[in-house]
Amino acid sequence: MSLRAGDPAEIGGYPLEARLGSGGMGTVFLARTESGRPVAIKLIHQQFAGDSEFRTRFRQEIEAARRVSGAFTAAVVDAEPEAEQPWMATTYIEGPTLAQRIADEGPLGGSGLRSLAIGLAEALRDIHRVGVVHRDLKPSNVVLSPEGPRVIDFGISRAADQQTLTMTGRVIGTPPFMSPEQLQAPRGVGPRSDVFSLGTLLVYAATGRGPFDADSPYLTAYQVLHDEPSLDAVPAVLRAVVEPCLVKEPEGRPSAAELLELLRDLPADLGGPGTDGCATGRTRDVVTQHHLATPTPTPPTPEPAPEPESAPEPASAPEPASAPEPVSAPEPQPEPESASVSSAPRGRLRGRRRTVLAAAVAVALIGGGVALLRAGGFGEDRPAGGSGTVAAPSAALPDGFRPWRVTVPGGREDIPDELRCVTGAGDVVFCGGGGVVATRISVRDGSRAWTVKSPGIPVQGMHMVGATGDTVLGFRIAAQDDPRGRNDEVVAVDAESGEELWSAPSGAQSTAVTGRTRDAIVLGSAVIMVDAADSAFEARDAHSGKLLWTAPFPADFRCAPVPVDDALLAMCAADAEMNAASVRHPSLYPVDRASGRWGAAIAVDGPAVPVGVADGRLVLLREDTDETAFTGYNGVVRVDPAAGRATYARLAATYTGNPGMADGTVFVSGRTGRVTAFDPPTGRKKWSRQTSVEGASGPVAGNGALFFSSATGRVVALAPSDGATLWATDPRADGFSGEEGAGPRVTVAGGAVVVAAAGNTVFAFDTNRPPKSG
Repeated sequence: MSLRAGDPAEIGGYPLEARLGSGGMGTVFLARTESGRPVAIKLIHQQFAGDSEFRTRFRQEIEAARRVSGAFTAAVVDAEPEAEQPWMATTYIEGPTLAQRIADEGPLGGSGLRSLAIGLAEALRDIHRVGVVHRDLKPSNVVLSPEGPRVIDFGISRAADQQTLTMTGRVIGTPPFMSPEQLQAPRGVGPRSDVFSLGTLLVYAATGRGPFDADSPYLTAYQVLHDEPSLDAVPAVLRAVVEPCLVKEPEGRPSAAELLELLRDLPADLGGPGTDGCATGRTRDVVTQHHLATPTPTPPTPEPAPEPESAPEPASAPEPASAPEPVSAPEPQPEPESASVSSAPRGRLRGRRRTVLAAAVAVALIGGGVALLRAGGFGEDRPAGGSGTVAAPSAALPDGFRPWRVTVPGGREDIPDELRCVTGAGDVVFCGGGGVVATRISVRDGSRAWTVKSPGIPVQGMHMVGATGDTVLGFRIAAQDDPRGRNDEVVAVDAESGEELWSAPSGAQSTAVTGRTRDAIVLGSAVIMVDAADSAFEARDAHSGKLLWTAPFPADFRCAPVPVDDALLAMCAADAEMNAASVRHPSLYPVDRASGRWGAAIAVDGPAVPVGVADGRLVLLREDTDETAFTGYNGVVRVDPAAGRATYARLAATYTGNPGMADGTVFVSGRTGRVTAFDPPTGRKKWSRQTSVEGASGPVAGNGALFFSSATGRVVALAPSDGATLWATDPRADGFSGEEGAGPRVTVAGGAVVVAAAGNTVFAFDTNRPPKSG
């Protein structure tokens, strides 16, 4: 991959030749020493340079990699962790990762499997001899070089005699390859935790499946802790050696040196998968992300042909409307994601975090962990030109419809995001978020008519504004190095041509006020937004951008717009509470949408976040907090703008997860996949169902079902009456469980559902013929 515009010419005196890969944490380049020796240089993204915990982790990675440099690892050549932009150079290892090899060619067998097992056991022995525990041994961290397997990535390793640095509230690793003790007490893991991981990795290499595979990483983690491994498909002679590695208690496992002796005694040919009568199907990749230190990309499944690489387009330059982009079909079979498990609900402070998404990707690349984030869209996505939240009236599919999947390129290809979509006229959807202001996609076949990109680092939870009949409105996130120091902007785009119509700066801090990134909303033919000074609402004609009115905020308050059907409310918080990052007493003001005149304040006993509208009342979920730490939702608040009052109902317990609302019912989707429905007036639980979609957001109602989905593209359809599962799908994208408090990712377009997932992925299928699971 050649260098791109904006890439440095050299790092630390090493001239760069090519770009090897990139992710949320940084970019890896191919370079040469003065003697011509190839090296891989990992350059950390600038936005993490000021993060002291991140620098500590990076120094730890360098030190661990230096201690274990040997025949089976990538040796550290040079490093500068204290540089303005930290970097590390290691020997360049040519070859695919084990994950890519298994995904492309299926399980290993025979002498190749034996050589892999011995090589990895030798690597672990040498790593443990110098007092280091790897803690993240998995297929994407093993490179198959011509000289044998090499272990890479010591980003979450630790010296066995030192206290490990573990992020608060996190269990770091990748569940299918983690030991039981790593899931339960990550600070106390020792060398035999790596032996457990090696056992799971060898099962994966021999069969294409892990010994504890399940429908979700949470169930996988449960099986690691409590169930016996599935080893029927492992060749019998290897099974006898692997089995002791997978016992639950570490003292019952062999050491790496003992394991090496056992492996050396095995016959030269171990046989292939299922040699004792059990056949195996095509492998399923269980790797979460491509790793930065891996020279060769490791996609888990074939993707549509990539677009030609180029410098990011100017945000105002849409693609030609006359040349829709073709989409590959049929869609490849989905594969399950791997993610890490959060051990406890995470404390949270309200406030916009410009680099949250990028930091989340960095955490996963360093430690394989799930980042439990916050913020999202208010309520459900609003269809173009309307105030409802459900499907289009017709359940018919567009003529010639076929399932499709596309990846929408953004302005920052190194930091992909999740999009959100709304329906438009004529069987189209408009999607935007992160590095994409907006794109127009055909529901029929997924072809894109145009895309307008955003150059800045994606703001977590900032997706689309909405659409009218002829205009699409999105956010353009300002580039950090913009010489003019511009604000983020609301941008209006012609729905047919993709031509930018107008833009206006916004300095809103709505996330701090409402817990949702909702800096602008569409009401009828107008857009209501916060001005550049974060001091007033501006109402503009959505198509022309003409300023209709300005409504200053109350003194010493900051506000965000909240739609209530076709009416407008302002949710406001005092500057003092915002500065303390603890909005506990918000106020709601009716605002006349024609004149901008403010009504009387309605006090809310908070903190609370808006989730939807029922019977003309704004519905909020009341947050339970411990000082500034969010612990869940414990009540429902209903605000009647006409009567000027708020009423309250307590929930029977505190519920954590993603809130949502549809058809007059409030929902909370738990991180492990449990969906609970509540009656807003009373707070009474209607029903609760366990699903296979962890970290789901939603719901969106349509075609007789409630649709929930995760950032990985898993979708489940539930019956509105009792939550019975109608169907569920496997994942479609490589990603995390997603944002905490995320807005719905599903858009119903007639008889089709359009789903947004991680990595700017969008796909669609027939609700009556969902993809088969398994």
